[in-house]
Amino acid sequence: MRRLWLLFAQTVTVGLAIWFIVASLKPEWAGTLLGASRNARIAATSVPILEAPSNTPAIQGSYRDAARLAMPAVVNIFTTKGTGQPKTPFTEDPLFRRFFGDQPDDRQFSLGSGVVISPEGYVLTNNHVIETADEIEVALADGRKAVAKIVGTDPETDLAVVKIDLQNLPAITLGNADLAKVGDVVLAIGNPFGVGQTVTMGIISALGRNHLGINTFENFIQTDAAINPGNSGGALIDANGNLLGINTAIYSRSGGSLGIGFAIPVTTVKDVMESIIATGQKVRGWIGVEPQDITPELAESFNLTRKSGAIIAGVLKGGPADKAGIRPGDILVAIEGKPITDTTDMLNLIAQLTPGNKAKMTVLRKTQESTIDVVVGKRPKPRREEQE
Repeated sequence: MRRLWLLFAQTVTVGLAIWFIVASLKPEWAGTLLGASRNARIAATSVPILEAPSNTPAIQGSYRDAARLAMPAVVNIFTTKGTGQPKTPFTEDPLFRRFFGDQPDDRQFSLGSGVVISPEGYVLTNNHVIETADEIEVALADGRKAVAKIVGTDPETDLAVVKIDLQNLPAITLGNADLAKVGDVVLAIGNPFGVGQTVTMGIISALGRNHLGINTFENFIQTDAAINPGNSGGALIDANGNLLGINTAIYSRSGGSLGIGFAIPVTTVKDVMESIIATGQKVRGWIGVEPQDITPELAESFNLTRKSGAIIAGVLKGGPADKAGIRPGDILVAIEGKPITDTTDMLNLIAQLTPGNKAKMTVLRKTQESTIDVVVGKRPKPRREEQE
């Protein structure tokens, strides 16, 4: 027994001596041996870990394909405007600059977004993005830039079309806003605060938003996808990458996104866009009246039995309504058989009429309802105080 113990002690001593020599002269060998031993223990005791291959398909719930399809068609728009301040004639003179230094640039710069809607170079954006611009530059996602020319604008829907001269332009696919429902996932694409092209996600919070006082004609898609300054004119797309609307405004007390953004639906966009490209403007019907909503107080004051329709508060002398016999105090209840809910409804229905054509308008005068034929006029250019 003693001989076995002595043999064991000598073996351990020799082993430790060899390990000491190896650790001193070849430490990497010792590390390799320890690592291999540790890995062997881990492999024997831990749960196997599976890693996805590099060609794994898109993660379920990801919207990468929608973003990939739409992003190339969304552009950055840079505008330049002169301040109107007269330039000093000596600004470029070296001697003047030596004594007085470089004078500040008298131009103002702003930015927004736009959407390529045609390979022919037509780009859709908001009117407020380009309305005061002296120069407009469009920058594509692929790095190309081009000077843009205004094709036409429609301030009453805050839409504008500009054109650039470039080849192989990626155009977005128009979606169907009529199929959109509250709760649908949407992505907003634009250039917020000039940081570069950005995609944000949210849902459709509401449809048909109006009475907001943003535009004359309102039928907004409301979304909680983050929309910030610089996003104006950018795209609101569905989960398939199709255009649902043009981002145009936000409700905010701070200037940043609070989760209440508004986009002009593609139905309005398509109508205005096609008209601008064809004629340079959007032509709407007009009859020359000043409407007023029927409030509970007015209904009680005038002993009105109905709460829908629009009261004709004023009639433009010599205008289409005046010539047809419509008088102040009449209540317009239907246009071409379509019932009127309020003044916004009336405004939209009349705008859809073709100037020069006759339209049947149902009017309630006192207690008698009658139908009057009105020759529709052309809506004049917008002013601060609008008449319909």
